[in-house]
Amino acid sequence: MSEIFARWNEGKLSSFLIEITAKVLAFIDPDTGHALVDQILDAAEQKGTGRWTSQNALDLGTPIPVIDAAVFARSISSMKEKRVAASKSLTGPAVNADVLAGIDRNVTIDALENALYFAKVSSYAQGMALLKAASVAYDYGLTLAELARIWKGGCIIRATLLDPIRQAFTDNPDLDNLLLAPHIVETVNETAGSCREAVRLARALGIPCPALSAALDYVDSYRQERLPANLIQGQRDFFGAHTYKRIDKPGTFHTDWPTGVTTEV
Repeated sequence: MSEIFARWNEGKLSSFLIEITAKVLAFIDPDTGHALVDQILDAAEQKGTGRWTSQNALDLGTPIPVIDAAVFARSISSMKEKRVAASKSLTGPAVNADVLAGIDRNVTIDALENALYFAKVSSYAQGMALLKAASVAYDYGLTLAELARIWKGGCIIRATLLDPIRQAFTDNPDLDNLLLAPHIVETVNETAGSCREAVRLARALGIPCPALSAALDYVDSYRQERLPANLIQGQRDFFGAHTYKRIDKPGTFHTDWPTGVTTEV
């Protein structure tokens, strides 16, 4: 795995986190002679930065599902004793030789590389959208292209990907979402299939992949002309008279669902 991450770090995934991941995976524990990472307790801690980001995103009504997924993944990892107990009762999909035989290792590794790149683009798009919303709400006056330049100079999210991100917001400072930049659209469309395949394989093997799933769901939701939120609005109007808008005429409406009487409000 270390060699794979080291190779990825020489290409489009080149970044501080990919670089140190290769080094962490390669480190040998002097006490046991085995990989140190395998001796580390699988209970991730957090200082609160991610949680605060998620909380603020909720306040601003700006979705950042990849960061949310990362925060929740850390939280559930910390429930070590409960997970150990649950592992004795809850079961996943049966993984037999036939399932494994159908997996081409090299093809899968290439798909994972593209899937990770897709997820990084999706995550940065969400982060930039949040920063844009925060800048408007709190009058920060942020310049997103400049932020990308600063991050490229040195921080834990330093990455080659910041170059096309900086270019996107330099070309269009008012860009509504990073996903819509012409050169980013091409990248997303090219790598989305790999992310779908990675998520499909993880699901088949019973392996959780919350961040990859969230990255894909964000893009799939953002690209939909229509979403099933109309049903949600109908439910909200039914149980709380929260009203709804129509697609065929202007105005705001409320339906008394038991009687079928609809009024404009």
